Amino acid sequence: MAEVSMCNSNGAAELSPEEERVLIRDIALAAGANSKEGDEFFLITQRWWQHWIEYVNLDQQNSTNEGSSVLNNHSDSVSSSKRPAGIDNSDLIYDSASHDDNISVEIHDSLLEGRDYVLLPQDVWNQLHSWYGGGPPLARKVISSGLSQTELAVEVYPLRLQLLVMPKGDRSTIRISKKETIGELHRRSFEIFNLNAEQVCIWDYYGHQKHALMNDMDKTLDDANIQMDQDEATSILLEPSKSTLSIAGGFPASKGASRSCSSEISQARNMTLTYRELDNAYGISCVSTRGSYGGLTGLQNLGNTCFMNSAIQCLVHTPEFAKYFREDYHREINWQNPFGMVGELALAFGDLLRKLWAPGRAPIAPRPFKAKLARFAPQFSGYSQHDSQELLAFLLDGLHEDLNRVKQKPYIKSRDADGRPDEEVADEYWANHIARNNSIIVDVCQGQYKSTLVCPICNKVSVTFDPFMYLSLPLQSATTRSMTLTILTSDSTTSPFPCTVSVPKHGWCRDLIQAVSIACSLKTHEELKLAEVRNHQFHRFLDDPCLPLSSIKDDDRIAAYKISKSSKNSLLLRLIHRCRPQETGSNGLSSQWNAFGVPLIASIPYEDSITRGDIQREVQKILLPWFGGDNLIQDTDGDICADYVTDSPKTNGCPSKTLSLKFSLQMADKSNELIDLSAKEGKSIRVATSSAPAVVYVDWSRDLIEKCSAKYFENLPEVFRYGPVSKKARTEPLSLYTCLEAFLREEPLVPEDMWYCPQCKERRQASKKLDLWRLPEVLVIHLKRFSYSRSMKHKLETFVNFPIRDFDLTNYVGNKNSTQRQLYELYALTNHYGGMGSGHYTAHIKLLEENKWYNFDDSHISLINEDDVKSAAAYVLFYRRARSNDNVLTSNGALPIPIEPKSEPFQT
Repeated sequence: MAEVSMCNSNGAAELSPEEERVLIRDIALAAGANSKEGDEFFLITQRWWQHWIEYVNLDQQNSTNEGSSVLNNHSDSVSSSKRPAGIDNSDLIYDSASHDDNISVEIHDSLLEGRDYVLLPQDVWNQLHSWYGGGPPLARKVISSGLSQTELAVEVYPLRLQLLVMPKGDRSTIRISKKETIGELHRRSFEIFNLNAEQVCIWDYYGHQKHALMNDMDKTLDDANIQMDQDEATSILLEPSKSTLSIAGGFPASKGASRSCSSEISQARNMTLTYRELDNAYGISCVSTRGSYGGLTGLQNLGNTCFMNSAIQCLVHTPEFAKYFREDYHREINWQNPFGMVGELALAFGDLLRKLWAPGRAPIAPRPFKAKLARFAPQFSGYSQHDSQELLAFLLDGLHEDLNRVKQKPYIKSRDADGRPDEEVADEYWANHIARNNSIIVDVCQGQYKSTLVCPICNKVSVTFDPFMYLSLPLQSATTRSMTLTILTSDSTTSPFPCTVSVPKHGWCRDLIQAVSIACSLKTHEELKLAEVRNHQFHRFLDDPCLPLSSIKDDDRIAAYKISKSSKNSLLLRLIHRCRPQETGSNGLSSQWNAFGVPLIASIPYEDSITRGDIQREVQKILLPWFGGDNLIQDTDGDICADYVTDSPKTNGCPSKTLSLKFSLQMADKSNELIDLSAKEGKSIRVATSSAPAVVYVDWSRDLIEKCSAKYFENLPEVFRYGPVSKKARTEPLSLYTCLEAFLREEPLVPEDMWYCPQCKERRQASKKLDLWRLPEVLVIHLKRFSYSRSMKHKLETFVNFPIRDFDLTNYVGNKNSTQRQLYELYALTNHYGGMGSGHYTAHIKLLEENKWYNFDDSHISLINEDDVKSAAAYVLFYRRARSNDNVLTSNGALPIPIEPKSEPFQT
């Protein structure tokens, strides 16, 4: 690159803004093309970077900054035409004067790239710094990340580790990359505290307990699962090695200090006391679990990890898994499975299970397991709340792939049933499945169901037998929604009446129109117009059949108008009622018209033209029932009257039993100018060539309002009004059997998931029927309490009455050749309390050895009665096949579980 002159501290000539822009652009492009692990990037404050971009007139879209619009808030920034002052990163860092000398400049914890700062390659930073000076420099290294460790990322927030020296109590905090080795951590620790390598052991220390001894010097901190828990520093413990304990219990003054066996034991006691004192300084005391049996160990909440803790406890307390992972399962790990996690998930789960089953343990922090989980399933990283069932599905699938006994999966093409017996086809499908998938998870948790599809056109039947890991059952009684609308007709035959229909809770407007059409006996020549009414006017029309019903709230007021089907020669009228309110403190009326009552819709046919009188008569015909009239008559003056029962004498030329229905009508034209339809009734009005409706204001006199039935002026009922739960609803909860029957019920496929019929050679909306065929040893049932749409989330609080024992599925199994009763008993379940995103998960688990139920609430475990197991919070149920002898595993055609006795039991 050719040398350029610039203005700096050495007095070189200043570059123009355009020259600066071009030079920085070229440097950035060259740096971006050659980025590699170990390169340095520098943070620079977004405010200064945006000012420089404006100064050089650089288009934001071509720069490295993509979020500079936030700078609009900085009204005190210098004009873009003025050259920026020195780089000032002070808004990114804490007060450096408050930091220890051993700690580099600390940036704020909640900074966001594009909002608070921009990352610049080192060459770009060096160039800008040579022009403008300032700082401080905030360098960060490029590291490899991702599952394959081939993605490059800038480590903006290195690990923050708190070094604790025991027993002296000295401590210091350092920042170190998670890609640094344990050997580098040792070197820096010895340098800070002036220690010798031979004197010290370093431990990963969290939950106020020593965990892994960090002695593999070539292992990275990332591979050692060292993580920061939310915003807190992770603790690393430095203590004297056994061979270097001095008489005082601390680090020896010299390498040649003498000691005896008794003094070593004494100092070990002193060390124990020091650890206890350290825990007390944090205000935390570890409580050991109770009882002589294992399995009563809690899991610490690392920050919104209750969803993980509850699922883990249920899996850990599955007897088949507890036995399998406490024996030598390493021989079954599939290290080469491309669909697995190279055995790491299985190892992490097995290690955690053994710790949880070790007797007398304090609550465990599942941090190593969470680190593995975050590595292989990034959706569960961080500290946000997640769905416990989604995690459970990932764990079962991940453990299966890590423990799959099939090393090379053969390619097997499935054959159609083609009229063969179901038993033959089912066994063939199952054998094909086992040939590719054979693990402890399949042995214990996988079953098989029969899926039957029938083409509605050619009646082609397709039967397949598919495996399942769990059953997701709908809460049938809560999948529908009651909606109340008001039906209004455009003729004089029927008064408005409320209509309540049941529709799919997350259905579409077409479902509502169909249900109302049936409820109000809609004729073939009629159609429905649905509208939301607010403040006595039309708020919106629900004419989009794909409008989700979730957009209609329970407190909305919906009117359904029965009108004649629109034709080419018909005009749609929207009638809005108006009146003048009484002036406060006066006998007169206000000059302002206010809307009142329920707006109406009418369709008026015409041939060549429509007169103002035609509209007047149509309005009078529609409003006739409002006055209790039977028919329209014409008085001696030509005015339209209604047969109306009254004791008042004849008025306005009408007989004593009639009432003049002369209204003042105002129609809005294209420019919203009002046309008086009451005058010159024979005059034609211009009808728009489009199908746009005409808005007509019906102005009422006080006399007409007084004569009209008051019910027509009342507000429409709400779509749904909450009230006390009926006694029937309280005494007849939803049964788990009912949910299962809804899951197995035949129903048409949704249009988005149509089936390709091999006989028609087209996609068809076939009917689908599921039947259980082969049941697993452990049946996991997921109650579908949560539903998601693009803009809304829902949770169903329905109480489901599920059996704790004698859950009999015999009649639901399609394989009638099996004579064995399909009985299951509940041994674990997860619960979800609260709303979406902010709730809390717990687990109820039965210890089979004790025959007692316990509540596992993170680190807190308490004994509960069996009656307390059932609640409306139940979410995922774990059933185990009932058997007379728990040492003998039976199965409905499934392969036996290969659990072999060991000559020497595995020691935890």
